[in-house]
Amino acid sequence: MLHELLRGPVPPRVLPFLAAVLFQRKERKERKETGFYHWRWEKHPYYNLTVKVLRARNIRGTDLLSKADCYVELKLPTASPVVSRTQVVDNSDNPEWNETFQYRIHSAVKNILELTLYDKDVLVSDELTSVVLDVGGMKPGQPLLRTFRLNPEANEELDVEFYLEKCSDAPTEVLTNGVLVVHPCLSLQGTVNREEKSKEKQQGNCEVKLSVPGAYEKQLCIPWRPDSEQDYGNSFVFHADKEMHPELQVELEQTIFVLQDGVNPDIEKHTTVLGLGTVPVNSLPIGQEVDRIVPLGEGQSLDMSLKAEETTWDLDIRLGFDLCKQEREFLDRRKKIVSEALKKALNLRESPGKDEVPVIAVLGSGGGMRALTSFYGSLAGLQQLGLLDAAMYLCGISGSTWCLSTLYQDPNWSQKDLQDAISRAQDTVSSSKGGAFSPERLKYYFQELNAMESSGRKVSFTDLWGLLVEYFLQQKEDPSKLSDQQEAVKWAQNPYPIYAAVNVRPNISSGDFAEWCEFTPYEVGFRKYGAFIRTEDFDSEFFMGRLIQKRPEPRICFLQGMWGSAFAASLDDIFLKVVGIGLGFLDSFKDVIKVVDDCRRFHFRDPTRLRTRLVTPGGPLLQLFQDFFTSRVTCGETFNFMQGLYLHKDYVNVKKFVAWRADPHGRELVFGGWWFFYQLSISFGSSARKGCGCHLVIQLFLGSSV
Repeated sequence: MLHELLRGPVPPRVLPFLAAVLFQRKERKERKETGFYHWRWEKHPYYNLTVKVLRARNIRGTDLLSKADCYVELKLPTASPVVSRTQVVDNSDNPEWNETFQYRIHSAVKNILELTLYDKDVLVSDELTSVVLDVGGMKPGQPLLRTFRLNPEANEELDVEFYLEKCSDAPTEVLTNGVLVVHPCLSLQGTVNREEKSKEKQQGNCEVKLSVPGAYEKQLCIPWRPDSEQDYGNSFVFHADKEMHPELQVELEQTIFVLQDGVNPDIEKHTTVLGLGTVPVNSLPIGQEVDRIVPLGEGQSLDMSLKAEETTWDLDIRLGFDLCKQEREFLDRRKKIVSEALKKALNLRESPGKDEVPVIAVLGSGGGMRALTSFYGSLAGLQQLGLLDAAMYLCGISGSTWCLSTLYQDPNWSQKDLQDAISRAQDTVSSSKGGAFSPERLKYYFQELNAMESSGRKVSFTDLWGLLVEYFLQQKEDPSKLSDQQEAVKWAQNPYPIYAAVNVRPNISSGDFAEWCEFTPYEVGFRKYGAFIRTEDFDSEFFMGRLIQKRPEPRICFLQGMWGSAFAASLDDIFLKVVGIGLGFLDSFKDVIKVVDDCRRFHFRDPTRLRTRLVTPGGPLLQLFQDFFTSRVTCGETFNFMQGLYLHKDYVNVKKFVAWRADPHGRELVFGGWWFFYQLSISFGSSARKGCGCHLVIQLFLGSSV
């Protein structure tokens, strides 16, 4: 098909596209199609884990005038939402507990046990050291006695005994994509019934506090007076993991206000717990409403109507590393357009076949308005060369996303002369920005942010920045949403847009943790984990893969503020960007993390096991100082749609799971540390999509700062 082109001179400007076509033909012959990665069912057994905290030796506390008052805290969140702890041994540098804790663990997930040694204080207990242990490294039926060397120089040690045995409970099935695991979810609905007859009249104000540890919903407080005819709206609902054996905790609390005598009388608030009770959720019949009288002790009880339901396995998130149905349909349609564009650009006698069409992605880096204007020019250049229609994907971050999101408001933008769009952008960019701070606009900002906060969203500086970007780009209110861009790719008339945002962690350097989240007209998700939701559901609340609270899709201006990844930076990151070196003195304040496994060769045999780690905190004052420099006060926040999902025990074996970790001194950070890492890894990573088989990536470095 290409022999007629190869016989004559090849224009230099089409060499990359020619190489992509040739590579696609060669790849088609050598590679067999392996299909897409989907979710699957897996059945795994349960195990009983016994943890016996024995003793500690030579412990030096934080109080210089007395010995340590030690206790140990245990966390195993994959088995229990409750944090367990030993008794406090007062004034002893060799505390002994001999306390036993029981857990039922599911072998499908990554079970990580954290043991933390504290020195109890009147105000705030001081964390002395912490040990992180992978339970998957234990062998069933064999007792394991571990002595953790907390401080080798001072001979500080902690003795803990472990015993893992098979559980009599039948194995259960879970849903997984190899990286994430979904457990069955229970929904508990109920009401607090008003008692017709009350033995005695309650004094003061009473309220019922309801909670389910580990549930998505927080503690709920319901005003309660048994002798009142008023309906306080006493219904409630909780969503919890069935495998955690959830319990409904009921607390009846009384509050009395007492006027104190004296020259300046004050009103004192006295709160008394009248009773406590629990209801095991698994003891309730599924799908049937029952009345329960919950005893609270000391003659108190509460009449409740309860109904437990097990949610279906029809998840509201998509688990898998393949492309969504709409994107696969787009690729099929787009290949015809790309084929015709390549035929015209390369002067071919006939169009390449469907299986010969290469997937070409154009990637734009960040850089604020400079990136926006440069990306306009780059796209115009591709259009003049007749190669814009040969692109399958357009990807961007920060300023590049502002260009793309503005263009895709027109469903047929790539079929029109881009000079008109460039002229409009030129007028917008060169106009005065003073109007963004006029009284009318400031009032508009306040109303928008106040409405967001009233709806339950946490407002951040990024949301205000999004409203400012809206004015800079449109100079008016923009009602459009990302899902509206589905019309721009419905018939594959334009390349498929991918917008990237940086996901970071509070108080953790971007060099230690940063991962990209991709936004498209159809889906938002993390390809790293193989988890996606519909774009219309972004900013809604999810738990265990189910949609719990539907919220309106945010306007695109708020996404434009979020895509401007500069606001994901901490002071440490900014110092590294501007000066060229990070705040190195912070390293002396960081927690000291050491691998303390006895047999290191064991890890080469089992790469899925996490090494046992010893964490020594840097101290509360030093930690506060470090948190100030690594905090992200301007970073936008949204609801985590992966909440309630677990990591699979073998997730590191999945090739599609990529733990992006930047090295500030590595070769990939030539252009300025974390900022270049964001630009390169995120935009390039967004194009590395299972099922699209990208063959040519055009990386455009459009700007170096915002």
